[in-house]
Amino acid sequence: MLRRTFNMAAIATLMVGLGSISAKADDKSVVIGHFGNPTPMQLVAASDALSKATGYTVEWRKFQSGADVIAAMASGDIKLAELGSSPFAIASTQGVDLQLFMISDGIGSAEALIARNGTGIEKIEDLKGKKVATPLGSTAHFSLMGALENANMPAADVTVLGMSPDQIAAAWSQDQIDAAFIWEPVQSKISANGKLIIHAGQVTGKPTFDGWVVNREWGEQNKDFMAAFVKAIGAANDSYNSNPAAWTADSAEVKTISERTGAAAADIPVILKGYTFPSLKDQASEAWLGGAMTKNAAATAVFLVAQKKIPSALDDYSKFITTDYLNAGMK
Repeated sequence: MLRRTFNMAAIATLMVGLGSISAKADDKSVVIGHFGNPTPMQLVAASDALSKATGYTVEWRKFQSGADVIAAMASGDIKLAELGSSPFAIASTQGVDLQLFMISDGIGSAEALIARNGTGIEKIEDLKGKKVATPLGSTAHFSLMGALENANMPAADVTVLGMSPDQIAAAWSQDQIDAAFIWEPVQSKISANGKLIIHAGQVTGKPTFDGWVVNREWGEQNKDFMAAFVKAIGAANDSYNSNPAAWTADSAEVKTISERTGAAAADIPVILKGYTFPSLKDQASEAWLGGAMTKNAAATAVFLVAQKKIPSALDDYSKFITTDYLNAGMK
């Protein structure tokens, strides 16, 4: 049986000082959407420390794509969720009343362009005339188009197919596509018969990330929970950042993440290196939510207009981004 010594005891320890929010579990609840990525946040999801500290009943619900998260947020089915930078620009442009309040992870090699063996693709320019799959409107799609732009290659020279991760895996196994820009766990599956051409972190001038968003009204009505959530996720990330070498395949942390996500424990240390996990202080700075993300959302929206995912971009995205909960979580 998997030992839960680390995530039950350590997460609770990491949240010392959080205090107890005066709310009963039977009248306070929240569903938290996530993508099932093998990242430190899974330790929080695997532990009941957040529920114990806040008194809220917490349900973690996995989503396949940003489009699914947007639909759930728009309908009110969920109030708090992970959302990629491209879907965030779509949701805010469409008027979904949410706010980006925290960075889940910066995306590097965690999303990559993989070319199938035998296709002759060795570099971006070799994509001419090829079929490349990616979830449309996703951060991976944004990176793919950015890579083509940086290579001065017309997008019309490539057949870009919109597919979900599961569809990409199936099409790959039947040799129906030549390459795919995708994330884990599909990335590892297709890499068994393919090679990495470029990853998101190598696409100059086109940064992508997964963020945490919250329904604006719900967040304002549940400020104590929001601060507790920020503190818990931040603590898990800090635990990894302080000693990533300790997160081996045999560590309790990685075993827990493996159980939560289905990713092989042996693969997780490498997968983790494909992300960056900025500290709460860094997230609140000009480099992230304190300024740059407003510009990032606007630039991403312009890309989405070109891709006909949204009819037009907003002049200003600042109202969809807040550092209030970051600041509260750092107190």
